[in-house]
Amino acid sequence: MEGKYILIWLRRDLRLHDNAAINHALQSGNQVLFYFNFDTEILEQLENKSDARLNFIHNELSKINQKLADIGSTLLVKHGPALECLSQIINEHPIAKVYANEDYEPFAISRDQKCAEICSSQAVEFQLFKDQVIFEKEEILKKDGKPYTVYTPYMKKWRSAFQSSEHLPYSYELNSSNTAQISFNKIPSLKDIGFRESSILLPTINLSEEMLSNYDARRNFPAQNATSNLGVYLRFGTISIREAVQKALLGDDQFLNELIWREFFMQILANFPRVERECFKSAYNNIQWVNNEEEFELWTNGQTGFPIVDAGMRELKATGNMHNRVRMIVASFLVKDLLIDWRWGEAWFANHLLDYDQAANNGNWQWVAGCGCDAAPYFRVFNPIEQQKKFDPDFTYIKKWVPEFETDAYPKPMIDHKFARIRVLEVYKKALDRF
Repeated sequence: MEGKYILIWLRRDLRLHDNAAINHALQSGNQVLFYFNFDTEILEQLENKSDARLNFIHNELSKINQKLADIGSTLLVKHGPALECLSQIINEHPIAKVYANEDYEPFAISRDQKCAEICSSQAVEFQLFKDQVIFEKEEILKKDGKPYTVYTPYMKKWRSAFQSSEHLPYSYELNSSNTAQISFNKIPSLKDIGFRESSILLPTINLSEEMLSNYDARRNFPAQNATSNLGVYLRFGTISIREAVQKALLGDDQFLNELIWREFFMQILANFPRVERECFKSAYNNIQWVNNEEEFELWTNGQTGFPIVDAGMRELKATGNMHNRVRMIVASFLVKDLLIDWRWGEAWFANHLLDYDQAANNGNWQWVAGCGCDAAPYFRVFNPIEQQKKFDPDFTYIKKWVPEFETDAYPKPMIDHKFARIRVLEVYKKALDRF
């Protein structure tokens, strides 16, 4: 059976516009066939059967399917192991090539290598394209050809290499002549794949001129609606990084710097995959964590007695989101005040954050713990009381999420911060001295 279609495998790029794989496929002259896989290997790792991220993905797939229906096509959706599903499609349809956009997480890299082998065995071309970053892991390097491990020089090199005109959104038109005119069964429901509807609503993207121009001045105050809420949309690719950067160029420098941080951590994970499970700085693997499970549970439930910590943790449980400044505060409290392994917090965030991204989550937890590349020095210990005075002075954010604050129902602080600070400095110093 001679190949006819280019299969566009949508993953972290749930959009039909400004998509690198689609752009390249349309230039080939083949008709494109769109495909999404509910990978059981990923789904089995999700603890919450009403995970809002699945809800979001399902809704976006329905929108994509409707757009394809308007031009006489449909989205092919499979539920099962990625390798088996891809092999089945190649056997059932005249596929000439499989195009997808590159994913830089270790799991995805391994999966894609195996998929490439399956395609090769069937004489089908498998090709990946750069789409979720402006610069990949080997495009921004030091003079010696090695990857950067410090953000500021990486950021400067990134900015120097970036030319806006070279990274504009892709422009093309999908129509009945360049898409496969095939009808498939309806998209599996959430119930079909073992999940339920979620009551969590996603935040609305805010890329207003006011937000962009005042971002640096207002971004640290959780009571203000002063951030973009872009995280989940970039994570699942309903907006492209090219679109986001073009918007960022209209605002102050700090907003673009945040997007560069995203790419910095992505290239760290891609170049140093060991950070997935261990400290970037090996000496910190010697830290003797307390890892008290009861204390961890108080942290997860927002019952620590430190109001800004509790507000953040309750916001996360209720909405799947947490303000970035507060993320740093709650992470520092877990690692530095409670001496609980940063990997426990990383895993909790992975299960609850709508915008969970492995590279950013890992990079930021290691940054707070002091064990990552370009990390805050280990002796920097956030004081949650001082952080509250500085960033939520009127208790507006706290009272929203901790209504019993300032009543007898609110718990006393679970630990003395001064004691905790002295303890963590001693434990860290001992670990580093042994290295």
